[in-house]
Amino acid sequence: MDPIRNPYTPNAGAQPPAVLGRDAELSTFELLLRRISAGRTEQSMIITGLRGVGKTVLLGRFRAKAQDLDWVVIEREVSKHDDEQFRRQMVSAVRTSLFEMSPKARWGDRMRRAAAVLKSFSISVDPTGALTGGIDVDAATGFADQQELQGDLTDLLVAVGEAAKDAGKGLVLLLDEVQFLSTTQLEALISALHKTVQRGLPVTMVGAGLPQIAELAGDARSYSERLFKFPRIGNLDDRDARAALTEPAHAEDADYSEAGLDLALEVTGGYPYFLQELGYAVWGIAEGPTITREDIALSVPTYEAKLDESFFRVRLDRATEMERIYLRAMAELGPEAQKAQDVAAVIGRRSTQMGPTRAQLINMGLLYTPEHGYAAFTVPHFDKFLLRAIPELIMPPERSRRSGRED
Repeated sequence: MDPIRNPYTPNAGAQPPAVLGRDAELSTFELLLRRISAGRTEQSMIITGLRGVGKTVLLGRFRAKAQDLDWVVIEREVSKHDDEQFRRQMVSAVRTSLFEMSPKARWGDRMRRAAAVLKSFSISVDPTGALTGGIDVDAATGFADQQELQGDLTDLLVAVGEAAKDAGKGLVLLLDEVQFLSTTQLEALISALHKTVQRGLPVTMVGAGLPQIAELAGDARSYSERLFKFPRIGNLDDRDARAALTEPAHAEDADYSEAGLDLALEVTGGYPYFLQELGYAVWGIAEGPTITREDIALSVPTYEAKLDESFFRVRLDRATEMERIYLRAMAELGPEAQKAQDVAAVIGRRSTQMGPTRAQLINMGLLYTPEHGYAAFTVPHFDKFLLRAIPELIMPPERSRRSGRED
């Protein structure tokens, strides 16, 4: 079929033609903004899920909804940065948001005070004032200038929230990959948001991250479970998974046979990103206008090769030899969460010896801990890829096994 008319979008965070199975999260987000706009409080949320389930796509829909409701949006993808770089990012984002709330020529006292607090917040990382260029106010002495991130960020978001309220606006922070926030940064964001809730200010934060973020947030602040909801999204149910393939096809005057859809769901497991990859692959093979089971079967090698070289391989390439051995041992046991001692036994070591390797894989975002003593892949079907990429389980060198050292 015509490749130019291929309706599928297998790109990181790209908006697919149809976002299905996420109505509850979209409704919850709209309720959050509308209640805050009405002067009421509402729990915010952090969306959790494995890679490829559509968290970034959902944040994109949240952005569009917030803009429709005339909210100012700060949208950022979190990276592993020190607190200085985190401050720089916050300064840049808040500076932009102030200009979005109101043209500078119309700034009132609250807006000018927010700008002054922002300048104070920025001084430790930008004494020249370049980051706050265009904001010609003096720093607000005694606010956001204590060089302590939690207190300074609280001062900043409270000041910005008061300015937003005065301007009849709301401010929402949409943060992707929140599991990469340091403990200090996460504590500071949660504490600052908590204070804006206490003050009844129109500021909120919605995040997305891997499943461990709920535990990390709880560890950072005990009241996180009252401040946030942690909805988890995963693969689509049968109806929505079929619609994710058929609706884009119908828009291009194509369709799928029922047998073709059955095989497509079997291959992809109903994961949104995988459905887009398979749809894209089969579109280039099928003659159409009906995509058959045979077409799906013929497209599987292309689909798997694309996932292997782009979605999976980039993650495996970051791992050391010992980390690869650990991952491959997990794949040997199956796709489910595995006990640390069981994985170590496959490798021929004690779980205490493999503890640092396991911890590093969790830190890298390749594994997460659904419960104490267990670890699971953060990427669906990663076990299948590992079995393809590393056909034989390679054991650690004998010398390392005797000494108990990690190579």
